[in-house]
Amino acid sequence: MTGPRDLLDGAERMSREELEALQLRRMRATLRHAYENVDFYRRAFDAAAVAPEDCASLADIARFPCTVKADLRENYPFGMFAVPESDIRRIHASSGTTGLPTVVGYTERDLETWAEVVARSLRAAGARPGHKVHVAYGYGLFTGGLGAHYGAERLGCTVIPASGGMTARQVRIIQDFRPEIIMVTPSYMLTLLDEFERQGVDPRSTSLKVGVFGAEPWTEEMRREIEERFAIDAVDIYGLSEIIGPGVAQECAATKDGLHVWEDHFYPEIVDPITGEALPEGAHGELVLTSLTKEAMPVIRYRTRDLTRLLPGTAAAPFRRMEKVTGRSDDMIILRGVNLFPAQVEEIVLRTPGIAPHFQLRLTREGRMDHLTVRAEARPGATPEQRTEAIGLISSGVKDGIGVSVAVEIVDPETLERSVGKFKRIVDARPS
Repeated sequence: MTGPRDLLDGAERMSREELEALQLRRMRATLRHAYENVDFYRRAFDAAAVAPEDCASLADIARFPCTVKADLRENYPFGMFAVPESDIRRIHASSGTTGLPTVVGYTERDLETWAEVVARSLRAAGARPGHKVHVAYGYGLFTGGLGAHYGAERLGCTVIPASGGMTARQVRIIQDFRPEIIMVTPSYMLTLLDEFERQGVDPRSTSLKVGVFGAEPWTEEMRREIEERFAIDAVDIYGLSEIIGPGVAQECAATKDGLHVWEDHFYPEIVDPITGEALPEGAHGELVLTSLTKEAMPVIRYRTRDLTRLLPGTAAAPFRRMEKVTGRSDDMIILRGVNLFPAQVEEIVLRTPGIAPHFQLRLTREGRMDHLTVRAEARPGATPEQRTEAIGLISSGVKDGIGVSVAVEIVDPETLERSVGKFKRIVDARPS
């Protein structure tokens, strides 16, 4: 999975049976730790008439109640912590743009675990000790920058802590410092791509070999766009602040066939996004995660809202894989009775000649009817004929592939807002 077997750590060498035995021991300990030290979990378990001792097998975790983001917000700021505040060594939080932020604490051991899983992820991506890693995730309360930073250092890499923004300067740093690895959101990588070309620099001429992209869904079409125009391997890293941050799962650069979930630390399930019922192995649904080793803030059956499915491990390692996340249940647009995800539109936009990989979905309401406009950016040099043809191709692509009619607007190059982090694909201009 990650290269020669002498590079693998102990957990990666386990058999599936050994891994599941370890998971069960850690799951039972985590349930007990949460029940004894977090009022929220004690009340939730009691209300569901379950106790930590009821977990006699891994499948028994489905008997326990799920945790959702609203639970974290209702216990803001430190009500979900399972250790004294004096044992907390770092605090991270979400942006809180849609309500109170979700706050996560880490003990010293949690930070060690985090660095280890990110280092393992980078090794799977192809990074090796001595490589330079350009970290363009945001630093601060957001988990991306610092999570990537300490994991790269743990692997023995040299970190370039560029953070987000100052795009022209980032291009100069990449040219001058010559990193082999870049860690960034895929949408900001496209912003960097535009800046390279604006400066007259061929993106394929850089030292970069691997891009490790996460923090937002992205499609196979975007992977091809980045790989072809940068001449790099583009691989997916998965994480979320409520669980630990980047480093929950990682795609292997050699195969690009799903992200290996580091199951010695995180137990994955797939549930029906509507009912919450557990689904069988291989079914598509919502990813649910239980932390197995976190001290400061154990999380039981957290509903991520990310849509994917679980696949078996490979001959190289026991860890199951998750398919690339290309949508979130809370990003779903229901337009005249049809379910639509931004990633579905992205696939259509990226295969349309003359159109850049920059688009937004604008929701409006006329009378009692919702309308969706796809605003896509033309590539520099696109002819009027190409723009006109693109309107028809995108419109028919959405109608035929998704089953709903949308308006399409082709705007001039560099018209749409550029990303310096997670990109906002949906603009909801409907009345409250």
